[in-house]
Amino acid sequence: MRAARQRIDSVLRLYLLPGLLAAMVAASPAQVFAQSEQFVRASQGVEIAAHVSEASQQFGIPEHWIYAVIRAESAGRVRAVSRAGAMGLMQLMPGTWSRQRARFSLGQDPFDPRDNVLAGTSYLREMYDRYGAQGFLAAYNAGPGRYEDWLAGRRSLPLETRRYVARIAPLLQSERMFAAAPLQARNVPVGALQPPGAARKELDEVAMPGPAANPFARPEQAAHDLFAPVSTASSQ
Repeated sequence: MRAARQRIDSVLRLYLLPGLLAAMVAASPAQVFAQSEQFVRASQGVEIAAHVSEASQQFGIPEHWIYAVIRAESAGRVRAVSRAGAMGLMQLMPGTWSRQRARFSLGQDPFDPRDNVLAGTSYLREMYDRYGAQGFLAAYNAGPGRYEDWLAGRRSLPLETRRYVARIAPLLQSERMFAAAPLQARNVPVGALQPPGAARKELDEVAMPGPAANPFARPEQAAHDLFAPVSTASSQ
């Protein structure tokens, strides 16, 4: 069984995924942004444009990245709850929500659209700063522990995560045009997104390096460790 899984993983890595990504690159970032925004708005009639704009400006993440993550994570459902317990538009696990809520003085309700988007985007920024373009989406979806295991060759990425990353892949192909803005240019201290030492072991999701034709290609070495040991949780 293990050998069969390894063969399937190899086939996906070498043939299926590169072809799929090449086909998806045809969609421009502007098209992805418009389609994702329209989808999120139409799904529940909830107006979140102002919240997405605020989060984008505060954390230096392009708006179309945020809309794409919301679409893939929750299909725009404000009160979505996954089987693993992830909550809201950006599907934050309770530990992640609690940490980001306290850090950025957010409200008590994890399903509040504004607070969920701000917390999720701040976490997405952490993921990006840690793993860059090659890994932040996979780590956000599967969890940093699972992603770190994959980098080390100990486990494969879940098929769900591969599909998730492939759906948002066009954004990665536009890295040169839409790279996350340096935090120095924002109203957020660079250190504000790094969990304090006492909370490092609680980190249960993460981020990825430069534009990659294949977002599942392992970097020659893992990105430098900004957060110390991460959780081995299988989801964010």
